[in-house]
Amino acid sequence: MSNPAEYRPQNIPTEPGVYRFYDHNDRVIYVGKAKNLKNRLNSYFGSNLATKTFRMVHTAVRVDWTIVGSEIEALALEFTWIKSENPQFNVQFKDDKTYPYLAVSLSEKYPRLFVSRQKHIKGNRYFGPFTNTWALRGTVEVLQRIFPVRACSQSNFNRAVATKRQCLLGDIGKCSAPCVGWITEEEHSALAQNLVTYLDRNPTDIAESLQLDMERAADNEEYELAAKLRDQLEALGKTTEFTETALNNNFSADLIALHEEITHAAASLFSIRAGRIIASRAWIIDLADVLEGEDVIAAALAKIYIDSKIPNEVLVDREPMDIETVSQWLTAVAGHRVNVVVPQRGEKYEMLRTVQRNAQQALIQYLSKRSNDTAVVGKALEEIHSALSLPELPLRIECFDISNIQGKHMVASMVVFEDGQPKKSDYRRFAIDDEAGFDDTRAMNHVLTRRLKRYLAERVIDMNEIRILGGARPKFAYPPQLIVVDGGAPQVNAAYQALLSLGLENIPLVGLAKRLEEVWLPNNSDPIILPRHSEGLYLLQRVRDEAHRFAINFHRSKRSAVMLESLLDEIPLLGEVRRRALLDRFGSVAAIRKATITEVAAIPGIGEKIAAVIIASLQGEPGSVGQTINLGTGEIDG
Repeated sequence: MSNPAEYRPQNIPTEPGVYRFYDHNDRVIYVGKAKNLKNRLNSYFGSNLATKTFRMVHTAVRVDWTIVGSEIEALALEFTWIKSENPQFNVQFKDDKTYPYLAVSLSEKYPRLFVSRQKHIKGNRYFGPFTNTWALRGTVEVLQRIFPVRACSQSNFNRAVATKRQCLLGDIGKCSAPCVGWITEEEHSALAQNLVTYLDRNPTDIAESLQLDMERAADNEEYELAAKLRDQLEALGKTTEFTETALNNNFSADLIALHEEITHAAASLFSIRAGRIIASRAWIIDLADVLEGEDVIAAALAKIYIDSKIPNEVLVDREPMDIETVSQWLTAVAGHRVNVVVPQRGEKYEMLRTVQRNAQQALIQYLSKRSNDTAVVGKALEEIHSALSLPELPLRIECFDISNIQGKHMVASMVVFEDGQPKKSDYRRFAIDDEAGFDDTRAMNHVLTRRLKRYLAERVIDMNEIRILGGARPKFAYPPQLIVVDGGAPQVNAAYQALLSLGLENIPLVGLAKRLEEVWLPNNSDPIILPRHSEGLYLLQRVRDEAHRFAINFHRSKRSAVMLESLLDEIPLLGEVRRRALLDRFGSVAAIRKATITEVAAIPGIGEKIAAVIIASLQGEPGSVGQTINLGTGEIDG
């Protein structure tokens, strides 16, 4: 890693501009913008940098900058350089799908209508993306009948010009045949422009026109034509994807939402025109190297609109950090006023929540596909085996995590992954008596000792006796090929002491630290750094994050139970038995507060006198009225 002090620049200007950090291979690894270059760049060379910023600054070997005239110019140049350089530490978008677009080549002498999966080419107008290719091609047939713009390749067009013979599409009325002079160049260009305007204004008009033609054909007893139009109408309906509920016909906007997890995020886009979803798309964002505080929503806007047509209104689920500058940039790119809005209520808000759910599903599908891919899992296990020099493949990985609040209500979790997949039947939770003042390291040693003692006790069980009596081998009798703890060197060394004390130091042990995702080995002063895109690192992160999730859920349930009992502790005449009976019957203080004296008195051991005291205490104590306990978090809601 480099020393930032060696390349820290001097005499930095105070004007707005864009800066770039380079690594030792002279590749751009980060692009940023600033209102004041001096203030912004100096912040990267302080002593208290965030984790990923620290990593970026120590990866870089030099930084340069370009002065511009305004914040909008800086934003535009930043987005342009991010697109061209694809820097490692800027927001990265992944998309493993190629979506079909409907395109019109307006820049050609005779514009052409076609379906494309290629990158957008300047001079073409694109509509989409669409999810159903077969339905999109059906829609092209409909459009060719309404707007008979040519759809042939340039070579076929030139052949028709040379032979003075139109193609089959011209014969059946799906092309105006400018190749043989049925229509002039100006008339054909106007036809193509009308098609673009038609799609821009209201795609539903196509379906309405088709519906009228179908009904007219049926009235004239042209049933074959009516059936054909019916099939085209169904194809058009598939392509334009009706929403679950009817939207206002005046609702036209793009909706963008994000869903973030620990290591990845997903961005989802819905394009709505005239109250109908005409396109949808999702991207996966790798957060492994995204700097703290990076404006992900602004990066998403740049990704989507730097080469695409921009509507008058863009709805987002979170406000960009500099929303005014972003709006001005979009307005400058679009050539008309663009409003970036975060809806708070109503139809637009509800629709945006649907987009958020789609972003969440996109991320779930991506992570599920990744974790269930046998080749990916095998590669991940091989990488871990090689990087950590393990004696065998870690087919069984056990991970431990500690959860507490300021040393209180301490709990631990153990999750198990076999063959790279979670084995939830082997998960375990540990309640830790923290009266002795346990900290994370002592708790880790304590939990590992408990788990491994169970292993030592159960591994000597006579399997013949189990087979005779029936049943399976105890789950703690299986030794892990790798133990992972959530934490750095202190947690790893504390866990290793537990292994030593039981004579099990041969079991491989590592710790995964959140700060830089470093892998720590026992009694090693330097960590192992796995490559950023390593499948082995992703698997270790999944195991660690699952242990963290399991521990947090257990901690919340324990904390909420403690808080419930503490409220009942303050009520006279309630001992432990009566408190437990109340909670078993009602489940929460809020439910007890809503109960009648008769309902409370019906509990064994609680008569009407004690019931009246309970209800009066819960409903009449100062500050208690209206309070409830959130069983998910243990918090008191007023």
